[in-house]
Amino acid sequence: MLKTLHIQNYALINELDIRFDSGLTIISGETGAGKSILLGALALILGQRADIQVLLNKTKKCIIEGTFDVKEYQLQDFFSANDLDYEDLTSLRREINVAGKSRAFINDTPVNLNVLKEMAVNLVDIHSQHHNILLGNNQFQLQVVDAFAGVRKRLATYKHNYDKFRKLESLYRELNEKNEKAQSDLDYFQFQFDHLDEAKLLEEEQAELESEQDILSHTGEIGSSLESISNLFSEDDSGILPKIREARNLMEKIRNYFSPAAELYNRIESVELELKDLSLEVETLGSDVESNPSRLEFILERLNLLYSLEQKHHVESVKDLIRIKSELQQSLDGISSMDHELEAMRAELHEMKLFLEKAARDLSAKRMEAIPGIGERMISLLQKLGIPNAGFSIQQTGLEDLSPTGTDHVDFLFSANKNSELQDLKKVASGGELSRVMLSLKSLINQSVSLPTIIFDEIDSGVSGDIADRVGEIIAEMSENMQVINITHLPQIASKGGSHYLVYKTDEKTATHTRIRLLKEEERVIEIAKMLSGTEMSDAAIQNARVLLKKFS
Repeated sequence: MLKTLHIQNYALINELDIRFDSGLTIISGETGAGKSILLGALALILGQRADIQVLLNKTKKCIIEGTFDVKEYQLQDFFSANDLDYEDLTSLRREINVAGKSRAFINDTPVNLNVLKEMAVNLVDIHSQHHNILLGNNQFQLQVVDAFAGVRKRLATYKHNYDKFRKLESLYRELNEKNEKAQSDLDYFQFQFDHLDEAKLLEEEQAELESEQDILSHTGEIGSSLESISNLFSEDDSGILPKIREARNLMEKIRNYFSPAAELYNRIESVELELKDLSLEVETLGSDVESNPSRLEFILERLNLLYSLEQKHHVESVKDLIRIKSELQQSLDGISSMDHELEAMRAELHEMKLFLEKAARDLSAKRMEAIPGIGERMISLLQKLGIPNAGFSIQQTGLEDLSPTGTDHVDFLFSANKNSELQDLKKVASGGELSRVMLSLKSLINQSVSLPTIIFDEIDSGVSGDIADRVGEIIAEMSENMQVINITHLPQIASKGGSHYLVYKTDEKTATHTRIRLLKEEERVIEIAKMLSGTEMSDAAIQNARVLLKKFS
């Protein structure tokens, strides 16, 4: 429950510290005194968006801090999941600097706003007058039914699996779109691949063929040149070899008495041997060179195929063509594997949908079981709150498809008059009736769900007299099981509080400030008497106030 609230430099509040007790706490004050400012400050530590306009002094930061006793609410897992230090007395703090930047803390550890909001859901339920609008929201109505049906954990499991199902559905759609596009390209990819595959590509083939083409295209010239070269080496008198041999013989004659001749002889002999080898090799090459028109034709056709493939695919080598063929193979394999993946996803989606449909049916059954009891108890409470002919029921209808909450749609139906047809609550209920319906629902939820603290901001709007007294009784009954903080203008309700705070304004030299103080016993008498008769209090109003307070003390 909420133990303390510290407010600094917020709206009309310079600095304020409030201590709260268990049970029912009343907050009252004149219109415009700043009661809503207190709620606004509290809302900040519960995760509401911050605005620089809330700073009273624009040169100082705003600090809102609340301490909560959480030892009874099994929140250790939340603290552990968010890497926070658990403490039985936990503090939530919000700071807004002069630039409008906001920071949030739980037990002095910085957290983001979503974590703060998630924590707040477990601690405080603030109900203001505009929340009555929620009664016309079918999603809120379903949440009410679920609270009574006790399906919180079951619904959380369903939602977790539903989210997984929708994510898988989204992935399936994306993959299916890719597959449809890929299927439209399949024939084209296959044609391209087959054309390249049929070519039996070899990486070095083109260079080898081009070299062989050069030879076969010039066999006449090559043969003639080799023959001429061979003739130059011939053993005839005009050939090179006889002349080299003659030079060797002459050098041999003088080497015995001319020492340089010995080395020259060896060198000439070496040249002679090399020239003989050259002559033999030229002669052999000449005999191997033959015209082969059919081979040349094959080579030209093969090269034309390679050149046309390279031109078609805008590349310059067979190596690039082999790379493209590999990429096409990968694309074809990918399309094939995509089919298998889609098939597996379809099977998984089918299984998940069957599971969700069963879970949704179980939720529906639990809701259906709870709905009659909700209607009966609501009618009883509404009659107690001054609607003697109240009619209330919940209409449950099925949805065609799965939703985040199952396959149910609910409508709250209401009638305030005898023998009147039940109709959509938001269309037929007045403002005062909506307030009483909401209070009844909150009262019933309190009996079904453990809420640490609930704050009512003038939930008694639109009621007075005996009905106000009955509203107060229900609020007081709720405070027996939880902390209730109630902002009110009605003496019948204010008198039922265990403690009573007065919100008021003070005009100082430079500014007007909102303040709050805990009323002592006699001060409560005066405050309630003012509620009864206005600022001009009569003895009767004071006496009546004493009676009201004594009755509920």
